[in-house]
Amino acid sequence: MLLDEFTTKLLASCCKMTDLLAEGITVVENIYKNREPVRQMKALYFISPTAKSVDCFLRDFASKSENKYKAAYIYFTDFCPDSLFNKIKASCSKSIRRCKEINISFIPLESQVYTLDVPDAFYYCYSPDPSNANGKDAVMEAMAEQIVTVCATLDENPGVRYRSKPLDNASKLAQLVEKKLENYYKTDEKSLIKSKTHSQLLIIDRGFDPVSTVLHELTFQAMAYDLLPIENDTYKYKTDGKEKEAVLEEDDDLWVRIRHRHIAVVLEEIPKLMKEISSTKKATEGKTSLSALTQLMKKMPHFRKQITKQVVHLNLAEDCMNKFKSNIEKLCKTEQDLALGTDAEGQKVKDSMRVLLPVLLNKNHDNYDKIRAILLYIFSINGTTEENLDRLIQNVKIENESDMIRNWIYLGVPIVPPSQQSKPLRKDRSAEETFQLSRWTPFIKDILEDAIDNRLDSKEWPYCSQCPAVWNGSGAVSARQKPRANYLEDRKSGSKLIVFVIGGITYSEMRCAYEVSQAHKSCEVIIGSTHILTPKKLLDDIKMLNKSKDKVSLIKDE
Repeated sequence: MLLDEFTTKLLASCCKMTDLLAEGITVVENIYKNREPVRQMKALYFISPTAKSVDCFLRDFASKSENKYKAAYIYFTDFCPDSLFNKIKASCSKSIRRCKEINISFIPLESQVYTLDVPDAFYYCYSPDPSNANGKDAVMEAMAEQIVTVCATLDENPGVRYRSKPLDNASKLAQLVEKKLENYYKTDEKSLIKSKTHSQLLIIDRGFDPVSTVLHELTFQAMAYDLLPIENDTYKYKTDGKEKEAVLEEDDDLWVRIRHRHIAVVLEEIPKLMKEISSTKKATEGKTSLSALTQLMKKMPHFRKQITKQVVHLNLAEDCMNKFKSNIEKLCKTEQDLALGTDAEGQKVKDSMRVLLPVLLNKNHDNYDKIRAILLYIFSINGTTEENLDRLIQNVKIENESDMIRNWIYLGVPIVPPSQQSKPLRKDRSAEETFQLSRWTPFIKDILEDAIDNRLDSKEWPYCSQCPAVWNGSGAVSARQKPRANYLEDRKSGSKLIVFVIGGITYSEMRCAYEVSQAHKSCEVIIGSTHILTPKKLLDDIKMLNKSKDKVSLIKDE
């Protein structure tokens, strides 16, 4: 099997090498690399329909005497342009046994989360540089193609809606998606025109909720990715003095069970789970410590795998707590007060600057944390004056990083001068039980709940589709209908709410998709974006928006 860069990621996110072996695939290779011919074997090409990947394929079958493999089976992730298809047809059609487009041009990251894996789209969509216009159009076209493959994989032809503010990216992308959906379902294999299904696709511009992108989250997954150096979902830790690494993935049941829980709950949960295990073997008594666990592991090979996972998550939780205790705890109170405009007792914050100052004067906080606090202050007052911003930047000595604050303006978020428009009204969640340092709810949760209950304002959320199907996200059933017996059946026949955010989503927003699906059993929320954000990466990207593209690429390469 031959893969390119994108399909390698795609395959890695859905299956393991053992799954491929079970299907009779013995070798997996990179299509870009030079390879030895294996003429007795057939080759399965799973590639993106790009000139680069197609050229690599053509080199493998340059002439009959030089063919690298016995025959080729080509599967494209997406629609293959005629120009490339004709090139293949002209040069080596005799060697090809099958050529098919399978329409999966996205990365299925979690059971309800996908990404298009195009972090560069952020720069093209939001950079003010007019010379990027062509690049932006191409990125928009490509994203629309990819979003259609998400809908196709879910077998949905959704009604397309977009948020009309703060910029026009969402409306442009929504129109492209609508047009491409129409084309896709006209030329479906069964050549039946598929009418609109009972599902909705919401397209949103990143500037809709700046607060959730910079706030310190205390739910396990969001907190770990924000505070610890987790790259490619790989967490490195030490146990028994040895360096180890673990991948945080969908296959890990314990991770899936606890990733959306608050860190305080996780710290209670893991020892309980450990106790369950140890009581089955009565191997340890009392408090579970890491050293007691290590002893346990030596004694019981049967439980080794289970316990390894527990050790990983206990380490992960302890690492998060060490960071939290040293610095983050003080920040969180300030951040929550600024984000909500009220304190833990529900009293209105009268003077935001007074709330912010202690953070800026604290020597222990690094520049990123101070910038995040300044941003929350500016978001809370809906923009500030130039002199106030200058004063803040000079006080904290972040002249070199000031674009991390100023460039939010390109996302349609008011920074300078103060905005005349009022901030969108939020749902009152004061009755919901929360931890004091986690009172903020991402804006996406309001949107998802309103969408399911059909309460989105049609001026703010116009439809692109001419005649979308009737939307019944909340699954209200008339008395004449027989209620469905089981939950899974409900899910299959229920509605799907597909969300796409241009410019990245946060781990806390991913969590909201699961929480809302859990609460509304009749509707499943599938959320996705160009890429996944962490606060630090986002600020780095925002800082680059007003630089030229060559400079950005150069810095990235370094």
